[in-house]
Amino acid sequence: MNTHTHPFVGRLLLPGAKLGAASVFLGSAASAGQILSIGDMNSSYNRNIWWMSIAVIVMAIVIFIGVSYALFYTVNKFREDKHTAEPDQFHGNNRLEQLLIGVPVIIVTIITILAARTMAIVNPTPTDALHVNVTGAQFWWAFEYPNSPLQGGTGTVLNGNELVIPAGRQVAVTVTAKDVIHAFWAPNLGGQRDAIPGSKKTFQIDTDRPGVYQGNCSVLCGASHANMRFKVVALPKAQYDTFIAAAQSYKAPAPASASERNGYNIFMQGKASAGAAPCSSCHRVQGTPAAGQVGPDMSFFGSRNTLGAGIWEGKEREAHIQPWIKHCAAVKPGCLMPAYPNLSDQDLGDLEAYILSLKLPDAAAYWGKVPVR
Repeated sequence: MNTHTHPFVGRLLLPGAKLGAASVFLGSAASAGQILSIGDMNSSYNRNIWWMSIAVIVMAIVIFIGVSYALFYTVNKFREDKHTAEPDQFHGNNRLEQLLIGVPVIIVTIITILAARTMAIVNPTPTDALHVNVTGAQFWWAFEYPNSPLQGGTGTVLNGNELVIPAGRQVAVTVTAKDVIHAFWAPNLGGQRDAIPGSKKTFQIDTDRPGVYQGNCSVLCGASHANMRFKVVALPKAQYDTFIAAAQSYKAPAPASASERNGYNIFMQGKASAGAAPCSSCHRVQGTPAAGQVGPDMSFFGSRNTLGAGIWEGKEREAHIQPWIKHCAAVKPGCLMPAYPNLSDQDLGDLEAYILSLKLPDAAAYWGKVPVR
């Protein structure tokens, strides 16, 4: 059964005299200071849904006032008197019955037209939209840019748990899943879609305002459903173009120290004496023999700001890299990555040093260039 759980607490925000929006907040899953809002008017999807909702809300208020007035008027006019005279006997009111049928039909027709109009606006994919393939898995997200082939023809740009998009442009997101049903939702950027194995659904997200936005899986999908998060980084066009060009041409740098060389060897070949399988069997790194497809792409892991599908950010991320490698299921329930309990502290440090060396050029790094929303 597809059980939807929304760990959100709703409240009403009034961003100005002209605009208002119902907002939702993701308690434990949002970073400090981040607001998840379906009323973010910088998204064309949210704007269209809001203006359709305004008409429905106005009609609901009019209906409430009308019904309340009719109720109190009727109760007051026809209430029982204290004397014992028999009340007037009458039956039916054709005009009233016609109104009670006709007015609801008109209201439902108007709402249907508004809904159909809004769907016709938000559903079609614009011809100039940026296309991104999104795949949900227990418990992380893969983002692929199918129209951005790597130089050398060895695949396309991939990133794990961090979706980079251009601000001011529609992004056509095609969603699917590897294992169970998930759901992709970044409330500030647009609507929600289920990610279903064997099915692909395309819809649009967008924002006019550069920034970092929070996203989540919004369908109960297992033990770490609440830990299946992602970030959307909306960059100005020029910065996005720089990022995607660097990602297309990216090749992992050669290890620059003995520590990184040992980490590289463990990543590519594992360490038999410690019972450690090679990381490359599950992870891809551009410009190296590592071509695994089971886990997140690690090509520019050092340029990311999150670990564990968004559980840790910034300095906390670096503090948890070694515990994550050693036994990820101990820090994230249901994590399917194998444990490496027998790797020495030196080997763990060397492996961390290698994966942190996998960075984009500074000009293409996308963190710190736009504010967290």
